[in-house]
Amino acid sequence: MAPPGWLPKEVWPLDARALDLDAGSIAVSEVGKGPTLLFYTGIGSFIWRDVALRLSDTFHCVIVDPPGIGLSGRTTRAAATLANSARAVGAVVRALDLQDITLVVHDSAGPPAIAALSRTPERVRGIVGVNTFGWRPSGRAFRGMLALMGSSVMRRIDLSTGLLSRITSTSFGVGRHLDARSRVAYRTGLALSMGAFHDYLRDARFSDAIYDEVTRALTGPFRSLPLLTIFGERNDPLGFQPQWKRLFPSAQQNVIPKGNHFPMCDDPAGVADQIRAWHRNRQ
Repeated sequence: MAPPGWLPKEVWPLDARALDLDAGSIAVSEVGKGPTLLFYTGIGSFIWRDVALRLSDTFHCVIVDPPGIGLSGRTTRAAATLANSARAVGAVVRALDLQDITLVVHDSAGPPAIAALSRTPERVRGIVGVNTFGWRPSGRAFRGMLALMGSSVMRRIDLSTGLLSRITSTSFGVGRHLDARSRVAYRTGLALSMGAFHDYLRDARFSDAIYDEVTRALTGPFRSLPLLTIFGERNDPLGFQPQWKRLFPSAQQNVIPKGNHFPMCDDPAGVADQIRAWHRNRQ
């Protein structure tokens, strides 16, 4: 898979391939050798670059873009669902025959990725949750946030102004350590994905079948898996980390000082070191 012009090799020094699925072409980027870390987020694979490169000396890092996001092919609005997102993850796992997987998930990509791997639980060895959740959204604040970000009004605003891509490319978002070329590449990729990004958040309020799968997995075959959560110090307004601790009392929970919603970008070296140490200590 040849990277697009907006993503030069110097900015994205990972091997990329495309897998053709019914929901569209799925982009998979890889670097390194060793135990598999499978990275997934709903905002595009670029946010994992600096962590994956730091871990590539000891891990096989596999980064997947959901249908319609990042390097993956465009998709229809109707196909931008958590169910199709889960199917894409499962298809990548089967196509690459990934084994002994540590799943590393961020934000709204947590539920579809967990649901996908719950269908082949024998392949999974651990979960790293980075500012993510693994349950049905409830409560006025949580559901209200999804309703706002998934609304047609917010979608139109972002498509016409690029507001979210500009905000998240600053140091408040992913941009704390990005050089100018990387910042432009991130903004371009997110702008191309903006419609699908909002469509996934719209669907996240209604994906009951996916949440049922996640619940069965986390209280069933995944309940004894080692879990690491990594959150930004400044970004857990809905109390996701305490909820993870209730589900997994033995979970290791880390906080990135002064981190926001993208701790892997706020402190890529620190997050990489935490994943490496946690993975080594659970062997």
